[in-house]
Amino acid sequence: MGLFNTVVNIILLIVAYPIYYVLVASVSNPCDVYAGKTFFLPSGFTLDGYKTVFADPSILTGLFNSFKYTIVGTVFSVVMLYFTAYPLSVRDLPGRKFFSIFFIITMYFGGGLVPTYLIVKQTGLINSMWALFLPGGIAVGNMIIMRNFFENSIPKEMIEAAEIDGASKWTTFLRIVVPLSRSIMAVMVVFSMVAYWNDWFTSLIYLPKREAAPLPLVLRNILIKSSASASQASTISGGFAELNKTTEMIKFSSIIIAATPMLMIYPFVQKYFEKGFMAGAVKG
Repeated sequence: MGLFNTVVNIILLIVAYPIYYVLVASVSNPCDVYAGKTFFLPSGFTLDGYKTVFADPSILTGLFNSFKYTIVGTVFSVVMLYFTAYPLSVRDLPGRKFFSIFFIITMYFGGGLVPTYLIVKQTGLINSMWALFLPGGIAVGNMIIMRNFFENSIPKEMIEAAEIDGASKWTTFLRIVVPLSRSIMAVMVVFSMVAYWNDWFTSLIYLPKREAAPLPLVLRNILIKSSASASQASTISGGFAELNKTTEMIKFSSIIIAATPMLMIYPFVQKYFEKGFMAGAVKG
């Protein structure tokens, strides 16, 4: 057991070190970072990267937009997963095999970016936050995990007993299925939150208004602006070196700023996450 714990701790350190290194690098002198002088403690402590990022007035708007999109998108996605996964877990559902194959096909084949954009445009969703949710509101992989959970972890006897007592399908679903599936719900909430929080490309395509940009897109724009300034300053003596240092600090700072909210939330759902994910795994 002692050897096992040692091996697990070593693996944990290996996995956790990259994010720790980025944190240390974000408050270190970029010259020292790329010279290999920074490993465990900051070298040439500085907060210039964070100051540059938070000096942009759009950072707070992007943060608010990210929270809004993440909350709305997570609720929408989890609700849609329930409405698709639970019916497909009922073995006597008419057309169950057809609908299962229909969903699985979408995992391997898609129309591509241009057809999807044209559909979103024709439905009037451009510049609407619903363009972030409706086209991909159901993650089929997550739906399969939830379906397996309902099939293997919800006692059929309880559902049959409720129906014998006169409970309707909706009553059974809301009072039995939903309360018994809180663990898998936590897993889907984490998956959806991380996906929506990190998504910047969808916003770049469907939300051209700058004030509608989420935090990852705002950070990307700040980094691009800094890189462009460094390129323009390359003809000025010393100008390129200083601006390039700022660009490197912004890179590390942006990673920490974007990752911190999800890292703070995860510990609160970790116990549900492990239980729900294992229960929803494919069983032979």
